[in-house]
Amino acid sequence: MQRSIGLLGLTFVAISGILGSGWLFAPLLAAQAAGPSALIAWLIGGISMLLLAATFAEIATILPVAGGIGRVPHFSHGSVVSMTMGWTAWVGYNTAAAIEVEAVLRYSKGTAPWLYAHDGDLSAVGLAVACLLLLIFTVVNAFGVKFFARVNTALTWIKIIVPLSLAAVILTSEFRFANFSEYGGFAPEGLKGILSAISTGGVIFALIGFRHVIDLAGEAKNPKVNIPLALVFSLIICLIIYGGLQLAFLGALDHSQLQKGWPELHFSGELGPLAALATAIGALWVVSILDTSARISSFASALVSVGSNARLGLAMAQNGLFPKFMETLSNRGVPLFSLLVNFAVASLFFVALPFKEILALNTSSIVFSFVVGPVAVLSFRRLLPDAHRAFVLPAAPITSCLAFIIASLIIYWSGWNTMLHLSICLFLGLVLLVYRGSRLGFETLDWREAKWLAPFIIGLFTLSYLGSFGGGSDVIPVGPDILAVGLLSGAVFVYAFRLRLTKEKFDYYMAKEELDEFSEYDNPEDGPAERSDFKF
Repeated sequence: MQRSIGLLGLTFVAISGILGSGWLFAPLLAAQAAGPSALIAWLIGGISMLLLAATFAEIATILPVAGGIGRVPHFSHGSVVSMTMGWTAWVGYNTAAAIEVEAVLRYSKGTAPWLYAHDGDLSAVGLAVACLLLLIFTVVNAFGVKFFARVNTALTWIKIIVPLSLAAVILTSEFRFANFSEYGGFAPEGLKGILSAISTGGVIFALIGFRHVIDLAGEAKNPKVNIPLALVFSLIICLIIYGGLQLAFLGALDHSQLQKGWPELHFSGELGPLAALATAIGALWVVSILDTSARISSFASALVSVGSNARLGLAMAQNGLFPKFMETLSNRGVPLFSLLVNFAVASLFFVALPFKEILALNTSSIVFSFVVGPVAVLSFRRLLPDAHRAFVLPAAPITSCLAFIIASLIIYWSGWNTMLHLSICLFLGLVLLVYRGSRLGFETLDWREAKWLAPFIIGLFTLSYLGSFGGGSDVIPVGPDILAVGLLSGAVFVYAFRLRLTKEKFDYYMAKEELDEFSEYDNPEDGPAERSDFKF
């Protein structure tokens, strides 16, 4: 591997992940759930993601490893936790690539109707084109991380300029202040509407795209500085973009569109509500570039998902869950076999699963893996107390616990139906874990450090069933349910911290990691282990 992605490249990787295929529709979904208070939802969501990203930022300054989402928990809580989190993230990343490819084709439906059958699903030719696009993303990533970063940076400039231009045009052409006080007031659905906008309205799930920086940390230049900066810069830039789009959308609506209330707000067309508003105010030149920009946004997001997931597959092979051949690097320092396996799996998703199932699996799988950051950052304060940290999480015991609660709420807000899909994902992961244990010995797995997973998963599933989000039974109303999730996750956080690896196990895993660096990196000094503080 080579550390060849600079600050701009890392920042644009995260931006490309955040500004995916849904940015044209996100303002509508949030407004339907919360009305004008969708602006508050974006603010809360942004602060929550910044806090969550901050936990990974500190970790990256001491352990900038490839496939960080799946690899980091290996050093804080051992093999079972890292396999569980890595597996769910890997499934989610594969579905993310499939979703973005489908979005490219969906935006092309007007000019190429033969991509879809009469029932709305991809036709046989459409499936072939989808697999071809996945292959193109695989090939681009195979040329090396530097080439991948350059391609993504060029595409991401377009992804930034177009939505900012669109927001500016709408804001300066048409803005009705009455929309923020009439039609039910500023918060027509109250607190539940704001929380729904954050969860089912897509706010949180748009912003979690920052995760790709964590997975590419093993190939970042000066990771101790660039990774924290990239995480913060990307989230701030995207919050400005999404906030501007949301404000423009809310102010541009007219009475005929709002007379039935915010939940009944509806727009037709492949390019979504913002294109319809731009057409209404006569900004046809903006609409003309949205068609191409929508495809570029999805194309770049899929490119990033494929590259990021290759590193996660590598990490899972290092953790012991995936075959060892997926650790193999090409002459360009790319986990080529991991890329190829992921290509096959993502292609299989297209053929074997309905698109709605792919969407649900994506949501449930990715969010679960985010709980590792808050637990790991505090664990490393004990395991690596003297390591130099270019970024230090303020008041770590409090902020990391709060970040863990936020991550747990994100999982809870995804809803009962999504949790059911997560159970399928976790069950398949358990099957793989049992198979791995039967081959290599169950005694080699770190079961003690994973004991906190059982009460956490069972508790969240129970509360999700009793709650009111995404098909829950609505036994526990909004407010008390948040308190219940907070108490559960707070208790589990303390328990998980106490179950961190012993210093002896940690030193053993770090020793193995440092030995692996000599084969992975062209320059062993580029490896992730904290040499100045760790000796073996």
